[in-house]
Amino acid sequence: MRISSQDLYQQSQKHMPGGVNSPVRAFQSVGGTPVFINNAKGAYLYSVEQKAYIDLVCSWGAVILGHADQQQINDIQQQLVQGLSYGAPTEAELQMAKKIQEFMPGAEKVRMTNSGTEAVMSAIRLARGVTGRNRILKFTGTYHGHADALLVQSGSGGLTLGIPNSAGVTTHAVEDTLTASFNDANEAEQVFQQYAGTIAAVIIEPIAGNMGFVRATPDFLQRLRELCDLHKSLLIFDEVMTGFRVASGGVQELVGIRPDITTLGKVIGGGLPVGALTGSAEIMDHLAPSGPVYQAGTLSGNPVAMRSGLAVLQQIQDAPDFYTQLNQQSLYLTQGLKQLAEHYGLPLLTDSAGGMWGFFFTKSARVTNLAEVQQADQHLFRQFFHHMLELGVYLPPSMFEACFISRCHDRHIMDTVLNKAEDALKALRSARP
Repeated sequence: MRISSQDLYQQSQKHMPGGVNSPVRAFQSVGGTPVFINNAKGAYLYSVEQKAYIDLVCSWGAVILGHADQQQINDIQQQLVQGLSYGAPTEAELQMAKKIQEFMPGAEKVRMTNSGTEAVMSAIRLARGVTGRNRILKFTGTYHGHADALLVQSGSGGLTLGIPNSAGVTTHAVEDTLTASFNDANEAEQVFQQYAGTIAAVIIEPIAGNMGFVRATPDFLQRLRELCDLHKSLLIFDEVMTGFRVASGGVQELVGIRPDITTLGKVIGGGLPVGALTGSAEIMDHLAPSGPVYQAGTLSGNPVAMRSGLAVLQQIQDAPDFYTQLNQQSLYLTQGLKQLAEHYGLPLLTDSAGGMWGFFFTKSARVTNLAEVQQADQHLFRQFFHHMLELGVYLPPSMFEACFISRCHDRHIMDTVLNKAEDALKALRSARP
């Protein structure tokens, strides 16, 4: 008898907190039993029951070529027989640094880490070391990993579980963390005025992906750049999610605004744990061993992860229309969803950039911050999620997460998703009074 997701989840809860190793996977926001995955290929996930799902999560953005890409697998296998980890420099690390520099504006030097959280932790420490200041400014609803100082009014799992601040985070750990509303330049200016001369850095997701898909407006980002220049603070773009996802040079390429430090992750590992921070040589050389800001990691620049990420970035680079195609498919899907919702009288707002997209069940013409996100209909989202899951479409199990597609999500798959979405929306409309 084949084991089921239900069986595995019951067992997992006995051995792991909540039965998972990352909170959103527990389905607490939407209810029900998490789907346990056995394998994946292309645009599809296959559960332990061997039910196929069109994957619109793509390992939370990390899988951009599609699952089990053959070239990526070949490169990883070549490295596996040469060893998994050395704790010493490798040529692959150098190749990765060069490859990131070819894509990202202003990436004069690169430091690899093991996760996006580590990259952001290091970026914050670096900013403090460069400026000699303690305070940082972040924005309500944004998520920058689970470091203590950043778990203040954060997005992602904190919102999903209704915990805006985590237990175990001391007052001392967050006393230098300032917050302002996303897309509110006036509020950011007021914070700078109130704490003049003490702010080391401003950190922002230029497209927030952890309160759903919410863009920072170009004007807002430009004003943050101006404020940082005026007050001699550093601007950090957290592009762990958007880097190599929305464009080859991230959001900063799209808006033409260059931060002082950029954090990266996800795509540059192609599904393996990885992170990085980049910036000018002047700033980055403050990191040890060149400078006094200490940062280290036994597995940083792991050769298997480097070969995996290089295989992904090289294939992106070899396809000049890579992001054009991703844009087209995301736009086709989001516009199709919106038209279907309108047909069935359901309020739906959609947006997309590259292979990243999102939607809210809301009557609002736009969503620009956390307060507006929270006005969206979460109950309707839950119903839609479960209808789609039953129909074989795997969406993020939270209204507060962005969606993703890969290169393998072609027009046929998009049409399949839209056909299933029509069935789901029709069911939702029929169930409404």
